[in-house]
Amino acid sequence: MDSEALAHEVIAKLRGMGHQAFLVGGCVRDLLLGVKPRDFDIATDARPDRIMDLFPRSGRVGAHFGVVLVRDVFEQVEVATFRSDHDYLDGRHPDHVHFESDPREDVLRRDFTINGLMMDPDTGNVLDFVDGRGDLARGVVRAIGDPYARFREDHLRLLRGVRFAARLGFEIEAATFDAMRRDHALILKVAMERVREELVLILTEGGARRGFELLDASGMLADLLPEVTAMKGVAQPPQYHPEGDVWRHTLLLLAQLREPTPTLALGALLHDVGKPATFRVAERIRFDGHVEEGVRVARGILTRLRFSREEIEQVEALIDNHMRFKDVSRMKESTLKRFLRLPGFADHLELHRLDAMSSSQRLENYALAKAKFEEYGAEHLRPERLVTGADLIGMGYEPGPQFSQILAVLEDAQLEGRIGSREEAMEMVREMFPREG
Repeated sequence: MDSEALAHEVIAKLRGMGHQAFLVGGCVRDLLLGVKPRDFDIATDARPDRIMDLFPRSGRVGAHFGVVLVRDVFEQVEVATFRSDHDYLDGRHPDHVHFESDPREDVLRRDFTINGLMMDPDTGNVLDFVDGRGDLARGVVRAIGDPYARFREDHLRLLRGVRFAARLGFEIEAATFDAMRRDHALILKVAMERVREELVLILTEGGARRGFELLDASGMLADLLPEVTAMKGVAQPPQYHPEGDVWRHTLLLLAQLREPTPTLALGALLHDVGKPATFRVAERIRFDGHVEEGVRVARGILTRLRFSREEIEQVEALIDNHMRFKDVSRMKESTLKRFLRLPGFADHLELHRLDAMSSSQRLENYALAKAKFEEYGAEHLRPERLVTGADLIGMGYEPGPQFSQILAVLEDAQLEGRIGSREEAMEMVREMFPREG
C-alpha cells in the first residue's frame, strides 16, 4: 500500500466512525496542480486519543499539537486534529492550542493560502476558506490573514514562502513580501538545522536561481549567507567571464540545476565564494588563491549550518578541484586517473559543466573528462596493488617514510601501464630504490 492509498483508507475509517476527515495542505495543492504529492496529510475533528484507539499501529509525534503518525507496514501519514493556535512565544510553537470541530478554524492558523486547502478524496470537492484555489490559478504565494502575524508565529515561514515561490514559479503577494522584508531578520532566531533543511530544498526542488534572488531581495541572504552576498559587484575578467560579476555567474549555475544532489547544489552555490576576498587587479583581474579561500569560507558556512562532516568534505572537494578541469588534456595518465577516481566524481563533472556553460560555454575539457571517466572501469582507476608494504619488508626494506614514495611510484607506473605484474613491480623497486650495502 502506498501513502496515498493509506491516506484514503484512514479517511474512510475516520468517516465510518462519524468523524470529519480531509486531505490537507501540500498534497491538496500538488494534486490541484497536477503534481504527484510526496506525502499525504490528513486533518480531522477526531481527538488524538481517538485516533490512537482507531489505529493501533500509530504513535504521537506532537501530542500537545494533536498530531498522530498512522503507519502501515511500509508507509505512514500524519493525522492532525483540527485546532487553533494561540500565543507563539518561541517563533516556532504555539504556547497552547485549542482543538476545534470546525475545519475553517484549522485552516486559518496555517501559513499560506495555497497550503490551506482541504479535499474530500472520494469526490474531489475542495474546502477553500482563504481563496487558495484562486491564488493557485493566479500563481501567487500569499500569507493567510495578517502576514506579519504569520511570520512572527513561525519564523521559518519566511524561508518556506521563498521556497514555494521558487519551486512553483509563483510570485509572492505584495503585502506578504513587504512583511518578509520588514521582518527578515527573524530568520536568525530559527535553529540552524531548520534553516539548513529549507536552504537545501530551495537549492534542489527546482527554481534555485529564483529562490536565491528572492532571498537577496528580502534581506534573508545577507542575514544567513553574507559570504554569498559579498559576490555581488565583484567583477571578473571579461575574456573568461563575459556573463558579468561573480554573483551573476553563480546565479547562472543555479538556474541550470536539475534534480541535483544537495552537495552538488551547494558546490554550485559556493564554488567561487573565495573570489571576493582574493580580488585584485594586476595586468588583469585576478583571484589568486580563491580556491583555497573558497574551501575555508565554505567550511565555515556549512559548519554554521550544521551539515554533516561527510557533506562538508564533499563540498570542499568540489570547490578544491573545480579548477583542475582546465588541465585534463595535459595530465599524465596516472594523474588523470587519480582525478577521475575522486569520490562522487559525477558531481565534479557536472559542476564543471555548469561552470563552463555559465561562462565561456566551452566544453572540450568536460567532454574529454567525461569520455575518460566512462572509458575507465574501477579496475583501471583503482587497480589492486602489485606490491604492498609487507612485500617491501620481505625484500629487505626497512619500514619508514620511503615506503610511501615507493608505493606512489609503483602506482604511477601501474596506472600508466608501464608495469602489470608483481614481478615487474619488484624489479622496478630494485632498480629505482637500490638497498644500501
